[in-house]
Formats: sequence, C-alpha cells, structure tokens
Amino acid sequence: MDTVPTSSPATATDAYDASRDEMVDVMNLLQDDTGVAGTIFVSTRLAAHGPRIKWWPGRPDREGPCLIVTLEDPPRAINAGLPPRVVRVGGADAVAWASLNREALLDYWENGVLWTRAQHNAFFDRLARLPQR
Repeated sequence: MDTVPTSSPATATDAYDASRDEMVDVMNLLQDDTGVAGTIFVSTRLAAHGPRIKWWPGRPDREGPCLIVTLEDPPRAINAGLPPRVVRVGGADAVAWASLNREALLDYWENGVLWTRAQHNAFFDRLARLPQR
C-alpha cells in the first residue's frame, strides 16, 4: 500500500511568514477609460520599484514589451522592448495621461491597497481622459 506524506522536510521547516505577503490591486484601463489607444496598467505599490504605470499598444502581455512610465515630475518613459515607431506614435499619449493624472495615480500607488470598493470606484471615476485630438 502506498502512503502519501502529509509533510516533507521542506514544508516542515518553512514557516509561513506574513511579512513576505504583499497586497496589490491592479487594473487594466482601455482607451474608453483613458483616451489613450491601447491598454494602461495601473497598480498599487508593486515590488521594489517606484511608482509607475505600463502602456501596451494593444492587449497587455505579462512578459511582453511595453512602455513603462514613471510617476516622477515630470513622468519619464522607459521603452521595455517596443519598436521605436510604436513608442513614437502612442507613447507620448501614455506619458501625457500619466502627467494629467499623476497625483491620483500616486495616491492609488501609496494607499489604494487599503481602500474599500467604493473608494476604488471613486478613484477610477476621477481619472481624467486625455482630450481627443
């Protein structure tokens, strides 16, 4: 008869460490939300890097190329593998949108993980769309 172990040496010695847990809220915003063609990813504090958003010219791809836009003043664009032509065409709008919403995005980055659903909804409702050209 086979037996199934209930623990292994690795799990028996690995204690749960709540300090390693990270709560994160994320949202992919589409052109109808932002006025920017493509998808903009916003999140609460994520990993060790500073506040930022990501932009994809189409659907987001976890490991694929994107444009990273820092929330510095002024925001700075970092091309993470997109063709330069794509960044020239759409990246400026992502940077402009980040500038337009910088204060709200920073508030979300720092505090959003503690917000209620109503506060999240209010945050997304107050984000400004980039004016149509």
